[in-house]
Amino acid sequence: MFIHLHTHSHYSLLDGLGTPDQLIAEAKNQGATALALTDHGNMYGVIEFYQKCKKAGIKPIIGVEAYVTPSSITEKNPKEKPYHLILLAENNEGYKNLLKLTSLAHLNGFYYKPRVDWETLKKYSKGLIALTACLGGPLARHLKNGQYKQAEENLNKLLDIFGKDNVFLELQHLNNADQKIVNQELRKIAKEKNLPLVITNDTHYINAEDDQAHDVLLCIQTKHKQSDEGRMSYLGENFSMLSEEDVLKLFPDDQEAIDNTAKIAERCNVEIELGV
Repeated sequence: MFIHLHTHSHYSLLDGLGTPDQLIAEAKNQGATALALTDHGNMYGVIEFYQKCKKAGIKPIIGVEAYVTPSSITEKNPKEKPYHLILLAENNEGYKNLLKLTSLAHLNGFYYKPRVDWETLKKYSKGLIALTACLGGPLARHLKNGQYKQAEENLNKLLDIFGKDNVFLELQHLNNADQKIVNQELRKIAKEKNLPLVITNDTHYINAEDDQAHDVLLCIQTKHKQSDEGRMSYLGENFSMLSEEDVLKLFPDDQEAIDNTAKIAERCNVEIELGV
């Protein structure tokens, strides 16, 4: 079974389009038993998502797409943009560490985006599973540019912080050469290092036809018009909640990586104690 583990709601402000209700309804429609919420740098939607998943009979997987600065959390003029990294809470300790990380990211590390650094990640890494994220991730950013040494250094950092059993190399499907290069290199690394692969779709909206509405959202975020040339746009890609059938068509030779989505979901068991 395919489980969405990289999912943005409208709490990924001006970047995600779907509401928790819509995401959960589509997961239910697809016959999924679990669903992750991994909004950009924040956990604003976690309690709403958790409660509504429980009510719908869907296991809630609590996560975040963190921004990890290669420099210090306190440095306000870093040379590099922060990496993206998916963090999923495997248990209640992991959930508490996610809360701590996102709080520190906003209070101590905010510079355009709420950031953590490698040192902070290591301090609050217990109970967390890491996926290597999108083309902005700590491996993909360098693999697509042929910077293999830097990618390996970052992989070693992830393995040191989270442990070999808790790091998954994330494959995605995009209609561009960079993603094809990254997928190819990640498969090589997985084989050489005996590391698991996992497939996600970096979901930003529910249905494929929502791409135009999502494009308007991005224009608001980036202060551009749709007619502007060279602006940020996801048009031409499909960041919807792909069905398992769709994923199988896109990744016919990666059944193990598809199965790993369900295995990760099985491992993630957070129980949040709520008041009356």
